Amino acid sequence: QVQLVESGGGLVQPGGSLRLSCAASGSTIYTMGWYRQAPGKQRELVARITSGGTTIYADSVKGRFTISRDNARNELYLQMNSLKPEDTAVYYCKAIHGVATYWGQGTQVTVSS
Repeated sequence: QVQLVESGGGLVQPGGSLRLSCAASGSTIYTMGWYRQAPGKQRELVARITSGGTTIYADSVKGRFTISRDNARNELYLQMNSLKPEDTAVYYCKAIHGVATYWGQGTQVTVSS
């Protein structure tokens, strides 16, 4: 069983920055990612990273967000810069281990003046 715990969300003004963290416990994780869900919208991919460090980003966050991981600590990060109001959402950490998929409980990010 894998448990994921996100942290780092909060309220930030447009143009500001936040850093999200996700601590994974229970097993070795292969691919990890950040997803987000805004009110009334479907959950969408923000960024994903393999155990080898290969990354992909949603077009809407390219150049502003950076995903990274510390394999030794089994932690995942999302550095979010130049935040916009449309980035407001609940951000979820996702981990894939074999054929199983795990989700964290989510952390709220609100971008507002």
